Amino acid sequence: MKQSTKFGLMSLLFKIRDLVRPRSRILAEIDVREGSSILDFGCGPGSYVVSACGRIGPSGAYYALDKFPGALESIEKLAKKNTLSNVKTILSESATGLADASIDIVFLFDVLHHLVEREAIFQEIFRVLKPEGRLLVNDHHMKHDDIVSAVSKGGFFSLSAQGRYSLTFEKSNPF
Repeated sequence: MKQSTKFGLMSLLFKIRDLVRPRSRILAEIDVREGSSILDFGCGPGSYVVSACGRIGPSGAYYALDKFPGALESIEKLAKKNTLSNVKTILSESATGLADASIDIVFLFDVLHHLVEREAIFQEIFRVLKPEGRLLVNDHHMKHDDIVSAVSKGGFFSLSAQGRYSLTFEKSNPF
C-alpha cells in the first residue's frame, strides 16, 4: 500500500476517533499555559493542533513534527483554516532542528508503538526540552508498564505524574 493511501486511511480513522473521544479531554488534564512552546512529535493529521493552540495563545509556539508529508499538509490546512500563525511544521523522523532547551511540552501521543529508533528520538526530545519541561505520552496500543519502561529505558526521563489519559515524564540526568 502506498504511503499516501496509508496516511489517508489513518487520517480517516483518527477523525472518527476524535469525534468519539475528543482530544480536548486529554489536553484538559494537562497544564498548558499561554505562551508555552509545544512539540507534537508524530503529529499525524493534527488532532491536537487547534485545541492546543487555543491554550497557548498567539504568544505560544506549536511545532508539528511528522515523517509523512501528508500529515504536515493537513496541519498546515488546519492552521490556515483556523488562522493559527504560531504553527510550524517539521518533516523528520527524529531531528527537530530546534534549539537546545527551547520547548516546554512534548506530546508523544499515539506514536510510541511506531517508533523504531527510540533512543535517538528520546535523546532529541531530551535535548530540546527545557530543564523543567514535560514529556506527555499517551498510547492505547501499549500497556502502562511497557510505556513507562520504553520512555525510562535510556535514563533520559522518569515518570512524574499519571493522569486519566496520559503519563507525564520529566527530564532525568542520564549521565
